[in-house]
Amino acid sequence: MSPLVGLLIVWGVLTAILVILIIYRSTLIMHEDDQLFLGESESHIQREQTELMHKVDKLNPFVRWLGAASGLLILVIAGLAIYQGLNQVQ
Repeated sequence: MSPLVGLLIVWGVLTAILVILIIYRSTLIMHEDDQLFLGESESHIQREQTELMHKVDKLNPFVRWLGAASGLLILVIAGLAIYQGLNQVQ
């Protein structure tokens, strides 16, 4: 197995995990309300919204890191493919 194929497999796995996290985060955000006008009896809704935001805040660093790793890895793969292509021509 060439290094390029191995890197493509790693990139595919990272990108798949990234897509899954983005989909999960978007489903959490769908249930979030922008404004809540609550009385004392609806305080459980505020707790639910706070918990949702806490989950989203915990996911954001993973999404950023996986996005950056995926982008950097695809650049490395492209550079390696170009390098291998140039060496084949010579």
